[in-house]
Amino acid sequence: MPDISSIWPTGASTVAGNVDRLFLFLVALSALMSVAIFITIIVFGIKYRRSKGHEATPVEGSTPLEIAWSVIPLFIFMGIFAWGAVVYFGERTPPRDASEVYVVAKQWMWKLQHPEGAREINTLHVPAGRDIKLVMTSQDVIHSFYVPAFRLKQDVLPGRYTTLWFHTTRPGTYHLFCAEYCGTMHSGMIGEVVVMDPHDYQAWLNQGDAFGSLAANGDSLFQQLGCPTCHRFGVQGRGPVLNGVYGNPVQLEDGRTVVADENYIRESILSPGAKIVSGFKNIMPVFQGLVNDEEVNELVAYVKSLSPPPSGASREPSGLPAGAETGNPKD
Repeated sequence: MPDISSIWPTGASTVAGNVDRLFLFLVALSALMSVAIFITIIVFGIKYRRSKGHEATPVEGSTPLEIAWSVIPLFIFMGIFAWGAVVYFGERTPPRDASEVYVVAKQWMWKLQHPEGAREINTLHVPAGRDIKLVMTSQDVIHSFYVPAFRLKQDVLPGRYTTLWFHTTRPGTYHLFCAEYCGTMHSGMIGEVVVMDPHDYQAWLNQGDAFGSLAANGDSLFQQLGCPTCHRFGVQGRGPVLNGVYGNPVQLEDGRTVVADENYIRESILSPGAKIVSGFKNIMPVFQGLVNDEEVNELVAYVKSLSPPPSGASREPSGLPAGAETGNPKD
């Protein structure tokens, strides 16, 4: 008898087991129902076949039977729905202290930026046993970030961020695919995720090229673009104060309230007139076409660094004076 472990794909994340169990349950349930249906058809076909002296007679309905075959499947399907919802929300709710890696997809490669500054193409190095959150966008068409060993897949869309998180369980090298047809070289848009022992990962990180951290690069770009002219620290300028805005509600001019997440900050940079903060005018220049996706990632990382870390530990971001006031991130 063949060993199922030899044909079953390796599971290398904390959600892999949950996905596998749900999948195997659905396969088993489908197989059981298929076998039961075919056996019933065969038995009834033999027992109630037309023969000499036996004619078909009307069958009266059975209310208990009809209730049973309606209620029992309902409970089974609702159970599957609840099970799937638990797995889904577990996959889609990253821990607040997860380490973030920015991903830019383009035909036909994956470009990755680590918060410490390391950059990679088609290879993602991560430490084992830690929560990793991917903040992803596309430069052109829809792509899909798919790591079979993690049992995770997420579409990567142009013009906005999508997120994906995982917690790896074992070191190793795992396949990375684009699971959305994205053009003639779609099949060649492959890579790998290298899960390393934390000490080996730190050594790899230290020997990499020194690009500067995302937040530090964002700080420099923030200064180069003249953003402090309006977005000042410690005193209100023509634009909202950015300190502490990330993750908090923002009151808009039209009366709506939105949460300042990555997509909001990105939109505020590229199309600031889309959502005007209450009390401010639409005077911020449009940076669409002036900054590329990697630079937008750096600016977003910088604005996020102006908020306290989720753990509550104090952190003084580069370029931010102590005691700077909180405010909203856009004109």
